[in-house]
Amino acid sequence: MEVQSLISLAAELMEWAGVGSMVLGAVLALVLLMTQERLPSGEAYRRFRLNLGRAILLGLEFLVAADIIRTVSQRPTLNGVLVLGLIVLIRTFLSFTLTVELEGRWPWQHREDVAGPIHPPPSSPPPQRPPPAPDAPRPVKH
Repeated sequence: MEVQSLISLAAELMEWAGVGSMVLGAVLALVLLMTQERLPSGEAYRRFRLNLGRAILLGLEFLVAADIIRTVSQRPTLNGVLVLGLIVLIRTFLSFTLTVELEGRWPWQHREDVAGPIHPPPSSPPPQRPPPAPDAPRPVKH
């Protein structure tokens, strides 16, 4: 087998991995949605959307890798490079916007730099401290 056909095979395998990860991720997200204990409808939707978005992001990464591998196997022409650039640009834009939508931050930001996710999970109210005893000194606020 020559190098050209090995590179084409690698690109095709990456494309299948991308499509497979999206389909498998969507099925898994549906199974998780149906098997989770009773959650409020808003929380169940948020979790399903998060799991589905992660599967799409993973699939997009595989598809971008397949496009890059495919360019190595072809003789570069101006038209081919422009089409590839447009495809990679669109898929990269989709990845960025999905990351912002799901995590509430740009892909290059650290989690600590962001105050919190766009859709934080519902939480219980903070525990209440008992009121100070009448004779206890009260803290002074500055």
